[in-house]
Amino acid sequence: MSENKLEILVVLRECSDPRPPVGLMTRGAGLRERGLRRLTNLADLEALEHALALQDAGVAQVSVVAAGPARIEDSLRLALALGARRAIRVWDAGFEGGDALADAHLWQRVYTVLRPKLILTGNRLLDAGCDPAPGLAAARMGMGCVSAALSLVLNDNQATVLRKGDCGARQKIQVQLPCAILCEAGARQVRYPGLEAVVNATTQPVEFWSLADLGLPVWEVGALGATLEQGEVSFPRPDPLRATTPDPSLPAFERILALLSGGIQPREGKMHFLPPDQVVESLMEIFQSEGLLPEAEA
Repeated sequence: MSENKLEILVVLRECSDPRPPVGLMTRGAGLRERGLRRLTNLADLEALEHALALQDAGVAQVSVVAAGPARIEDSLRLALALGARRAIRVWDAGFEGGDALADAHLWQRVYTVLRPKLILTGNRLLDAGCDPAPGLAAARMGMGCVSAALSLVLNDNQATVLRKGDCGARQKIQVQLPCAILCEAGARQVRYPGLEAVVNATTQPVEFWSLADLGLPVWEVGALGATLEQGEVSFPRPDPLRATTPDPSLPAFERILALLSGGIQPREGKMHFLPPDQVVESLMEIFQSEGLLPEAEA
């Protein structure tokens, strides 16, 4: 890749659509693959969109990597159709049965080989929730890691990230490159590839790296490198609909309508950073107004 452009690596992961019914295998040892629809994790696609926007601005070049069997090449070719310059599939039979710790060994080795300045991936998996492996691999290499990112801006050797905090708050964080950023789903509209780009992507090369190509010992990955034992049966996580509490200042009739319509949108909060003495003073005022402090003796 060109030396004057930032090298961005986007990690794409496959997940199961949680909406179809799940069938157990005969002996209850796992899930029946038949009838499960596989799709690219939505948060990872939004991470790819962030990377492609920087590539369109002429400041970066994007590579995508995915770990999985041959069917995951569909996700990689989708990324090529959207504009990625390089696609890599990593897979070996020895990777099966691993937990987050074993997967972190794999991603750490991939990061070491490619040496990207910026690593982007999704904050959560659609069917399994949090996946700490990409962030754990970055931490092992001494990189900063920002989760729940909504947007990012590059400034010289820094990235300014707007992330989602608790209770609807927003935090603006500056992190030094190289770093890993985990993008939140639903923050950005993902582009669609054109027909010609899709056709061209079917003939573009996808690199394949095996366990031997990565130089990883077999006891660090897969079932041998796992710390946690696998459960006998696991189910895809259902896709819950979040119902928010209506504003208590609304009339009763409007609150009932808000509940029946699925709730109102959460309001964005703000975080105030004060000196320690002002924080203590503000907390004491709140405690006193709530009657949590003993009354002073006359």
